Amino acid sequence: MARHPEYQYLDLIEHVLHHGDRRIDRTGVGTLSSFGAMMRFDLSDGAFPAFTTKRVYWKTAVKEMLWFLTGQTDLQSLLRENVRIWTDWPLAKYRQATGEDISQDEFEARILSDDDFSRRWGNLGPIYGKQWRRWLDADGKEHDQIATVIETLKTKPSSRRMLFHAWNVAELDQMALPPCHMTYQFHVTGLGDEREASKGAKPRLSLLVGQRSCDLGLGAPFNIAQEAALLHMIAQQVDMTPGELVWVGGDTHLYLNHMDLAHTLLTREPRPFPKLRLLTRPESIDGYTIDDFEVTGYDPHPAIDAPVAV
Repeated sequence: MARHPEYQYLDLIEHVLHHGDRRIDRTGVGTLSSFGAMMRFDLSDGAFPAFTTKRVYWKTAVKEMLWFLTGQTDLQSLLRENVRIWTDWPLAKYRQATGEDISQDEFEARILSDDDFSRRWGNLGPIYGKQWRRWLDADGKEHDQIATVIETLKTKPSSRRMLFHAWNVAELDQMALPPCHMTYQFHVTGLGDEREASKGAKPRLSLLVGQRSCDLGLGAPFNIAQEAALLHMIAQQVDMTPGELVWVGGDTHLYLNHMDLAHTLLTREPRPFPKLRLLTRPESIDGYTIDDFEVTGYDPHPAIDAPVAV
């Protein structure tokens, strides 16, 4: 029997626990850090790599990906979808600037109810969605990297230039948080197999994601799920079958206040991955909503609470 693919994640956690370099990081929390890692997940049978050794809130992960695809960068639009994962950074900035010890609930309520307050304090800067859909060059021209990738997949699927990224050096200092999952590159196989094509087989679309910085405890399971959802969406848009999701990590780390989480995960045995099915086929990548995603057979171990390092 093949080894469960989630063991790649558990093996990585165990490696960092035993061999990670102990260091003080930007947040001041401290990490155990390892440099260079890879995980591969085959999605061709509809498998959805929502990790099972702790519950992954996959709907929140997919909603964030859908938000990135809109090109929006304001906290208000994300909170309207009941996604609260970006609040920590503008909240910390507000508290530092004003000295007001406002709670997260109060801050979010003001963002939602007060447009002027939202424009001032809920602006996350030119983060992922801005760079993916509206990269601004030196001449003032905007570039929609997602649209370009999809068009190239349709017209030149053997290209080695099918990628988009978010590390815009000129705008890093304006971002609430510089991009962690930075580079997305696509690869198509099965283009020249006439025998398979005659049987109605579609080309396979694979995706490699390069992540410069990875919080293994909280970030990795979330990112893997949303990246798999993106691969499913784009494969559908270009009439291909999802292939492999290949994840490559740079600074791959465990926060020192996530040690209990890590040790708990290593006591748990992975369960079968769920299946993902897209219920509709929108006219474009901009047409998807969370209701288009059907995930079946997800039976994870319980969630594990852990703090986010800001």
